[in-house]
Amino acid sequence: MREPDLISGSLVDEGLARRLKALACTAPLHDLDARKAKLDWADATVYQMAEIALHTIDQVTIAMDFDTGADHEDVVRRLQPFIAAQAPGRGTAEHQRVARWVLDNLINVGTADRGFRRVYGSVDETGAYRRRAFDFKLLIELAAPSGEVYLRASDEAINVLVGALDTDVESAQIAAEVKLENLISRGRLADAKLAAEQARYRTVQYGETLRAKLDATRRDVRAVDWVREMPELLDSALSHIEARFRAENAILRNITRARDEAEEPDHKRRAAELVDIVSDCISRHTQLQSRLQAAGAIFRAEQDRQQFSGPPQRATIDLFGQLLVPALELPIADALAPVEGFFHAVAGAEVPTVPSLSSLVSMLLRPAPERDKLVGEVPEPELVPAEQTDYYSDEQWRRADELLDLPEVPRRLSGLLAEARETDSRVARLVALRALHSYSPEIGAAVRQGDDRTLLAVDDGTPLEDEEFGGADLLLTTARIEREEEEGAA
Repeated sequence: MREPDLISGSLVDEGLARRLKALACTAPLHDLDARKAKLDWADATVYQMAEIALHTIDQVTIAMDFDTGADHEDVVRRLQPFIAAQAPGRGTAEHQRVARWVLDNLINVGTADRGFRRVYGSVDETGAYRRRAFDFKLLIELAAPSGEVYLRASDEAINVLVGALDTDVESAQIAAEVKLENLISRGRLADAKLAAEQARYRTVQYGETLRAKLDATRRDVRAVDWVREMPELLDSALSHIEARFRAENAILRNITRARDEAEEPDHKRRAAELVDIVSDCISRHTQLQSRLQAAGAIFRAEQDRQQFSGPPQRATIDLFGQLLVPALELPIADALAPVEGFFHAVAGAEVPTVPSLSSLVSMLLRPAPERDKLVGEVPEPELVPAEQTDYYSDEQWRRADELLDLPEVPRRLSGLLAEARETDSRVARLVALRALHSYSPEIGAAVRQGDDRTLLAVDDGTPLEDEEFGGADLLLTTARIEREEEEGAA
């Protein structure tokens, strides 16, 4: 077998790239357990942070609907019983702080775009191994029309829950429904609850796909294919909902019968939980159906609005293509004039006023813009060996220590400088620096370091007459540090 056949048959694997992306999505959860021991406000080793993070994503996903998401405080309140079960001896304040810490880390508060990045490698068709960057988010903050900020779980976060990245939504939903019906018919309600929750996550993800398409249409109708892609999506989605309504209503009847006929309390409780989950799925499908039926009207309204809004009154400038790229191709002398002319024109004649408090808060709380999934290859950095940072050698430090060892008779700085220059001019500079530092020494630092002596400098008003340095001709001496003995010592 030829070598290119081996490369194309075994190394170039799209499934491997999907698995690597799925593994990358779980890295922030494992990172929570790796960093919990470093928290200084609590002994967090007792908490299973990855489990709390999964439960957080679960609560946000369940609270999502088509237009809004989960409230921060409501998520913290829902997390408290789960966290308290892990550490019942801790206080409520600590449980709340753990919940907020996990929630902030899933949002990735403190970064510019509030996203995560993981690097993975793949082999291309030529057989070369290339490193690529995968950008993703788990929880996203969005602003409602009322001004409130709410949370939504990303597609990657939902896929972390169900355990399959880049899975076809339609086929996954059907498989979950069939599995759920079979489990119910065999009386395995514990496994049926997990299957029902996965079916609900797929329903939420299907709605997220439609919401993203409609949002892109509101920004630019040309960004979405409404000739073929969207009509096919709407038709398949409506057919999907029709089939799911029949299946879920049949499943709901079976669960209700199992709940009513069950005699064991635990069996009855699990059946009741399943009734709530499947009822929520039916409610979500009803809401999704209304959005699907209104999608065509939204497209026509946005098409009319964007088509008849009129052209812009003044053409915009492409800073990258019309200014930056041409300027970088010119010599510095030729590029200086057009760049200065542009900045003089855009700077304005007046200093802009300070923004009001309300507009400043609005700008600070504005959600970060969405970023593309892939940003291209990650370049390999070229590391330069570290340069030698020590200005003075060990021999120069040793010579300076000998000159500044003055335990009995003080000496003038001028004499020490002249004697140091006989050996090395750099030794003279080092002596001058240490004499200047000893003019107001930190005795406490010397005591903490365990030194038995320190250098002191006194200015008696004599000017320094030196060819290189000026100022006062300091009197230098070495003072011994005596520590108080422990009680009982002489």
